Amino acid sequence: MKAVEISKPGGPEVLKPIERPVPVAKPHEILIKVAAAGVNRPDVLQRSGNYPVPPDASDLPGLEVAGEVVARGDAVRMWNVGDKVCALVHGGGYAQYCVAPEVQALPVPKGLSMIEAASLPETFFTVWGNVYDRGRLAPGESLLVQGGTSGIGVTAIQMAKATGNRVFATAGSDDKCAACLRLGAEKAVNYKTQDFLAEIKAATGGKGVNVILDMVGGDYVPKELKLLADEGRLVFIAFLRGPKTELDINELMRRRLTLTGSTLRPRPVEFKGYLARNLREKIWPLIAAGKIKPEIYKTFPLEQASEAHRLMETSQHIGKIVLTV
Repeated sequence: MKAVEISKPGGPEVLKPIERPVPVAKPHEILIKVAAAGVNRPDVLQRSGNYPVPPDASDLPGLEVAGEVVARGDAVRMWNVGDKVCALVHGGGYAQYCVAPEVQALPVPKGLSMIEAASLPETFFTVWGNVYDRGRLAPGESLLVQGGTSGIGVTAIQMAKATGNRVFATAGSDDKCAACLRLGAEKAVNYKTQDFLAEIKAATGGKGVNVILDMVGGDYVPKELKLLADEGRLVFIAFLRGPKTELDINELMRRRLTLTGSTLRPRPVEFKGYLARNLREKIWPLIAAGKIKPEIYKTFPLEQASEAHRLMETSQHIGKIVLTV
């Protein structure tokens, strides 16, 4: 099969088209003929040598795919050959064929193309696991999404809006803020020209927000603690401004705040299956109803994966970048 490998740690140019044997599905895995694969920040980190590959994972990049089931392991019960699926995978997505644990696959939602379906798993699993599972966002509560036009941000805004929550967002330009509003945010703050703490505090009548989804970290954290409502939850999924910060423990205690966070890739298959079941039951019907729509910024052929990475590193995109196979 054709695939794209990381020839050595480095810039986008180290992504090289190659040929590899087609992987073989283990007892609880399905083999997917890939039609499209999503591009995500962890792929870029892995390529640059800053995201170690788990020992049981493919060395090929790519954490989400959509396509057709063409073979299945002896113990698979959820899928049949010919089923159209999208799946969260443990690497190996930049290829014509990819294996996935059966519990990490979901049906391609009604009305979606393979390209749109391939943009779903990584961000939807991440948002459900952090905003709803760890952050315990409840109906009627408010959410602030830092980085509202990233793949994660676009998903979080739409998902929270569709589940009946007030949504606020930050972004790095007026155009990106306009996109956040179009996707369902009540207010979007340009963090380069405005103070997100003051702006969103005012928009909530001084109460603050119940949950913050943060991929920034660093010096944002003290301001985020001030922006949380009493009993609020701050959930970390990345730290673009650094992993260390100052923490006012008194603020934490006095207002009963919760700080948490997670990474998805190292979690066991059973947990990812739990996330998939929640998505299938609670979110997939909202996609089928048109209340959540994939936001595709640009597609590239598989052999142009390096160009896709160059685009991602500019941070100009709004939504997802997808490879077609």
